[in-house]
Amino acid sequence: MATTRAALTNDDIRMLVKGATPDERALAAHRLCRKIDRAELSEEERLQAQEILRVMAADAAELVRRALAVTLKTSPLLPPDVANRLARDVESVSLPVISFSPVFTDQDLAEIIRLGGPVRQMAIARRPKLSSKVTGLLVDQAPEDVVAAVCANDNARFSDLALQKALDRFAKSESVLQAVAYRAVLPLSVTERLIDMVGDQLREHILDNHALSAERALEIIVGAKERATVDLVDQAGRTADPKAFVAHLHRAERLTPSLLLRALAHGHMTFVEWGLAELAGVPHHRTWLMVHDAGALGLKAIYERAGLPSRLYPAFRAGVDAYHGMEFDGRPGERERFQEHMLQRFLTSSQAVSREESDYLLDKLDRLAGFKARAAG
Repeated sequence: MATTRAALTNDDIRMLVKGATPDERALAAHRLCRKIDRAELSEEERLQAQEILRVMAADAAELVRRALAVTLKTSPLLPPDVANRLARDVESVSLPVISFSPVFTDQDLAEIIRLGGPVRQMAIARRPKLSSKVTGLLVDQAPEDVVAAVCANDNARFSDLALQKALDRFAKSESVLQAVAYRAVLPLSVTERLIDMVGDQLREHILDNHALSAERALEIIVGAKERATVDLVDQAGRTADPKAFVAHLHRAERLTPSLLLRALAHGHMTFVEWGLAELAGVPHHRTWLMVHDAGALGLKAIYERAGLPSRLYPAFRAGVDAYHGMEFDGRPGERERFQEHMLQRFLTSSQAVSREESDYLLDKLDRLAGFKARAAG
């Protein structure tokens, strides 16, 4: 064992086996583990090093076993039998290995889940990587806080069935529902079920960050009891597929002049372009040219072809002019400043806006003022 003994001195090994105190043996264990982890070992030397590790794992002193667990918790050189022995040890020894060791198989982790109790289950839930088999077992067997932790772990893989089971078991748990909602990726079936189970704040997060069918998104938005909770205008500005979204709105008879006006007031020009194109039956690229590049008559022509009321045209004209007259500069709050400017232009330049629309726009101005006040504070 020439290479190993060059790294692992006889004094270190003698101290490990015969050290008078746990502190001395723990220090020797730490040195030996670091050298084993860093040395380039032949197959024979690796087997001999593993026997040294087994001696450490059998030491009567917890301090020695903990030195082994902490020093080699992420090392692939830790023998699986030693890792599993440490996993059954006291928590100060077991938890570092359970939390990080790459040598555990799914079968090993399943056994720890079955017999280890909530503390060890929590350590597994937070591991840097988990298979869908292991997450499924945790969802089936672990308590609420552990299930919330594993659902919050974006490095843990889940089957659709396991996520559905988490919602079944903990339908009333705010921590589990939030953990599922904030996962980076969710299956469509889970998203569409989850959105009916959560409150307003999580619902908006889901609408912003997870895929929903256009029909389901529209159903949620249109069915909202309060406009302030989920605003169709806000969704119009966030949608990743404005063409499909406006088509669904049109079929549902929700692509109204008022909606287009409100979207324009918020600077959601892409949505307005697609909305006009849908209503007019004109390709988007031609609609874009008529709105932006065809002079004063282009907007009027596409507006009339879309069948929008003449009384609102001055407001649309003012909105497009305001849009062209402003440029985003990337500063914090720029979107809010732009919207505030657009809303003020609408309210001061046109008498064609209805009382309901004026109230809506004034309400939006109040909200923007509140946003600015909070940002300034």
